[in-house]
Amino acid sequence: MKKEKGIWKVITASSLGTLIEWYDFYIFGSLATVIAGQFFPKSNPTAALLSTLATFAAGFIVRPFGALVFSRLGDIVGRKYTFLLTLVLMGGSTFAIGLVPSYESIGFAAPIIVLLLRLLQGLALGGEYGGADTYVAEHAPKERRGYFTSWIQTTATLGLFVSLGVILITRHALDDDPQASIAKFNDWGWRIPFLLSIVLVIVSIYIRLKMQESPLFSQLKAEGKTATNPSPLNTSDADDELTRVDTGGRMNAEKQDVRIVG
Repeated sequence: MKKEKGIWKVITASSLGTLIEWYDFYIFGSLATVIAGQFFPKSNPTAALLSTLATFAAGFIVRPFGALVFSRLGDIVGRKYTFLLTLVLMGGSTFAIGLVPSYESIGFAAPIIVLLLRLLQGLALGGEYGGADTYVAEHAPKERRGYFTSWIQTTATLGLFVSLGVILITRHALDDDPQASIAKFNDWGWRIPFLLSIVLVIVSIYIRLKMQESPLFSQLKAEGKTATNPSPLNTSDADDELTRVDTGGRMNAEKQDVRIVG
């Protein structure tokens, strides 16, 4: 019973951070029509919207690269600290988007800065999503890993709902007059959901600092078997079974003896 309670704490902490990262990721897309007029020339609204959507898509394109980079980093320094790094990158990038001056103020520097921040978001989310699955899987009993890691998959949908909820509340809370409130939101209030993310990230960082390293990685570290270079994993020993976690966070079949050779 105690072990069951422990795994739910791990799932909650992992899911909360991943949900916040999805929130950060989705508010950009949810506010595409508003952002288009802020960071791109207003002379051609259609081109501005398409450019905004392309910038949003850029975050998805680099996600696999984030998975590769941060999964490797997680094998070297541990899951916990990689978690913290992806969270800080995502939260910092989202907060920064809320501070970027408009196109009218700094010209083409605005969309370039936003694009770079979106790329950072994509890299962070790529590392976070698979990393959360890995962290939960390494805490879960092997016969229930699929069930426990499935909770991480719900965070994408929940993050979308939270982002929409925050946007709707902010949109109608800036003035008693609904039309005036919407006008203020389109002018400057759209920045609030981005800036609010820093509060959510701080809460998540506090929670994650209290988390322990996964027992599997701790064992490997104690035995000096953690990865130290990017060479392929050696699986020549037929008596050993290698536990592998792919970038989607799913674990293949594993045995009692797990070896990672750097």
